[in-house]
Amino acid sequence: MSFRWPNKDPDEQLDYSIDWSRFLGTATISSVVWSINNSSGVKTTIRGGATVNGIQNVSQTQSSDNQTATINLGSGTNNTEYTFFCRITDNSGSQAERSVKLKVREK
Repeated sequence: MSFRWPNKDPDEQLDYSIDWSRFLGTATISSVVWSINNSSGVKTTIRGGATVNGIQNVSQTQSSDNQTATINLGSGTNNTEYTFFCRITDNSGSQAERSVKLKVREK
């Protein structure tokens, strides 16, 4: 099951987050890797400044309490639904991944 973020206009540059606090409990995020399905449907790591399939990853951050992962996105192709994947490693070495969908639509 994928989560869903609110629609994004191609001209907007916005932060999108995943709150891991319920999953982590007292643990904290040690590292985050964001990926996206490319135009061929292959999961591809997207780093800050990179553009994949028309959408740009402007930057990536973790919250000050290390329980929320945020990606700042710009651009995007109108009427395209993107699937993002957020993989975290916590301070005990455990790993988890969530997928989330984002539709780009002209507003």
